[in-house]
Amino acid sequence: MSAPRFYCPESLPETGLFELPSNAAHHALRVLRLRLNDPVQIFDGEGHACDAVLAEVNGKHVHVNILRQCPAQALAPMPIVLAQAMCSSEKMDWVVQKATELGATEIQPVQTQRSVAKLTSERVEKRTEHWRGVVIAACEQSGRNDLMQVHAPIDFSHWLAGQRDTPGSKFILLPDGTVALRANATPQNPVTLLIGPEGGFTADEALMAKQAGFIPVLLGPRVLRTETAAIAGITALQTLWGDFN
Repeated sequence: MSAPRFYCPESLPETGLFELPSNAAHHALRVLRLRLNDPVQIFDGEGHACDAVLAEVNGKHVHVNILRQCPAQALAPMPIVLAQAMCSSEKMDWVVQKATELGATEIQPVQTQRSVAKLTSERVEKRTEHWRGVVIAACEQSGRNDLMQVHAPIDFSHWLAGQRDTPGSKFILLPDGTVALRANATPQNPVTLLIGPEGGFTADEALMAKQAGFIPVLLGPRVLRTETAAIAGITALQTLWGDFN
């Protein structure tokens, strides 16, 4: 069984004692009920990780003794930006979690005309922080040492206007797409994958995306739910051109 992993957003020393952040300390003691000398792993979200053991417990303060630096993880050969139309809270959490596990580099939630979830300006910051927590938990579970970047939700048309001059390859999954993803040439980094809401993009939104340089593609003959399309799309990209091969 692998050692429990904890996110520590600080510079990690090469050796010696290191105090866990309060939330990680609480999880180690109260949830996992770790004991002295139990093995753990800590990572900084920037790609670095260390093997350690639980060394000291003083009230709510927990120190680990760093034993060694972990080997650096290979950088993703193809940065993937997931542009996900806003959907229900549960589905968005699931997409954020799985996109992190699958190695996406960034996620940009967009508000489309048919988005079920409509966030007010007051809730945008709170929801974005919640998704960042989902990313941290997914990294702790999956062994990923760099955090997927989470952007605050933005209006689809405003976001799309900034995509016209953005470098890289751009794909949009559409039911009426005529080209399979694998039929395209090897993408230029980064790759942006655009996924519609539960009700799909409107005709105007799909046209705007095409005019901004997005290539309409298909993932098989079936119509996928928004959360399925996001995960299937990332998986296909990683299999064809990413770190799954």
